[in-house]
Amino acid sequence: MTAYFVTGTDTDAGKTLVASGLLALARRHDLTTLGLKPVASGCDTSTEGLRNIDALTLQAQSTPSTPYATINPYAYAPAIAPHLAAKQVGERPTVDALADHVAAPLAEQRGLTLIEGAGGWRVPLNDEEDLAGLALRLELPVILVVGLKLGCLNHARLSAEAIRADGLRVAGWAGNLIDPDFSADDACYRDNLATLERTLNAPCLGIVPRLDADTPDARAAAAADHLELPDDD
Repeated sequence: MTAYFVTGTDTDAGKTLVASGLLALARRHDLTTLGLKPVASGCDTSTEGLRNIDALTLQAQSTPSTPYATINPYAYAPAIAPHLAAKQVGERPTVDALADHVAAPLAEQRGLTLIEGAGGWRVPLNDEEDLAGLALRLELPVILVVGLKLGCLNHARLSAEAIRADGLRVAGWAGNLIDPDFSADDACYRDNLATLERTLNAPCLGIVPRLDADTPDARAAAAADHLELPDDD
């Protein structure tokens, strides 16, 4: 079983796109897969309860199929930082609680398991703990998703430094092109990628361009075409 924690340089960096793409790629290699989103805010109300589109996307790429409550045990409606959303409903998620919840899914030892965080590495889980504490508790290597835009060099380098300072390994990074002013034909864009490759000191798992696919499953499949699985050594 290979498990990783997926974090991003910022909110909307593309964590779910990259994570679902990696899971889709693993499925192509006939691996069992599991994508977990322990805490999610910005959830929608459904007949089955609160549902988060990112968690649903990960659920769709999890094989064998997995109940939503396993994928996303802490779901909140407000589209704000998770610790603030939890406060609004009188809850306080903790690293201990999250670690207990993911213990059973991790014990299934699927071929690839990804645990996706919320926002960036230092997003608070409660007033005393960061969500990164879950990765630390589980001693998971980290995949860093870099939202490719103006300012990404600083965000990416600081994130990688923080991950390593906390004692975890950056198993790889993936870029996700989110700035419409960036183009693969642009010299500045290419220079940014070269700087990331030189300074992050971790394997590049791929660069996901802007995609035309309009459904989560199609986007996962399209992203998989631009990614490679991390080395589990």
